[in-house]
Amino acid sequence: MLLDRPIRVLIVDDSALIRKMLSHMLGADKDIEVVGTATDPYAAREKINKLNPDVLTLDVEMPRMDGVTFLSNLMRLRPMPVVMVSSLTEKGADVTLQALEYGAIDFVTKPAVDVAGSLQDYSEEIIGKIKVAARARVMPIDTRRQAEIKSVPEKLSVDAVVKPGAAGKHYKTTEKIIAIGASTGGTEAIKDIIRSMPAGAPGIVIAQHIPEAFSGPFAKRLDGITAMSVCEAKDGQQILPGHVYVAPGSHHLLVKRNGARYVCELSAGPPVNRHRPSVDVLFRSVAQQVGPNAIGAILTGMGDDGARGLKEMREAGAHTVAQDEATSIVWGMPGRAYEMGAADTVLPLGEITGDILRSFHSYEREVCTS
Repeated sequence: MLLDRPIRVLIVDDSALIRKMLSHMLGADKDIEVVGTATDPYAAREKINKLNPDVLTLDVEMPRMDGVTFLSNLMRLRPMPVVMVSSLTEKGADVTLQALEYGAIDFVTKPAVDVAGSLQDYSEEIIGKIKVAARARVMPIDTRRQAEIKSVPEKLSVDAVVKPGAAGKHYKTTEKIIAIGASTGGTEAIKDIIRSMPAGAPGIVIAQHIPEAFSGPFAKRLDGITAMSVCEAKDGQQILPGHVYVAPGSHHLLVKRNGARYVCELSAGPPVNRHRPSVDVLFRSVAQQVGPNAIGAILTGMGDDGARGLKEMREAGAHTVAQDEATSIVWGMPGRAYEMGAADTVLPLGEITGDILRSFHSYEREVCTS
């Protein structure tokens, strides 16, 4: 969605304080107009029809009808960009992930303590996600498979965590590592790929931009839909075939070679491209430590995190793939990878698993006959 006027936003939240704070933050940006607020989904339904907003912010937990039930109805009857406002609790995380399944573009977390002070700190994130949502490709549920702005933090490059350097000498082996990176829309895109993976697939490492409280529940949800075994990555954990390792929302995930084994390494280093975990950090470590024994996939997401790392993987001999624009919620990260020549192939989401497995089996035959 491309707009030549301010983005019209309707705020839906049962908390008067949150409605006031969000109205103040969003209204302070010249590109956003808060056209109204609603205390529950019933009032929201009337105001959507009357005000015709471009983007909805929607609280997860509300009286009379919860946000996810309302969202599922909305995405069937009147699909539109929605940003969920969630609490940082295990229950809040699980419900928010369900909202993403139903078509929400993204979410922001609601601090449990010092709401007024903490939400102000999140103003840049909230405004950024509203602007992304206004441009995002909305996928209706029945077509899916399933305030003053604070200064922006310095955008550090991957060099802050993993020093640049050519990939070491790697001999081709039958053991492969699959590295996947994503952001906005990525939780659902990753699910589509992982659910189709066979039990004997190579070990998979994932960097998804996600808060600390959400990465564990996300890994648990993945574990319930695939033949592979999925967990939140732990420092020093060996990467094994048939297993998937999700970066914790508080740490970068790197792959390290330890003798004949590949292991997970967690780093609390500074955010890279304003993210921790960063896709660039994961991909660079894979380029340096795994080289041609790797496959890399970059999926939907805003910004450019991961594009440079994917290019380094390709230059190190890895097979690389980017999700195409038509199936991406936001074609930022994969689009930048395409522009940089980082991807061997650019494919619809539904074809990426097959591409990864074909590359793996082709590689196996090459190794066995060489």
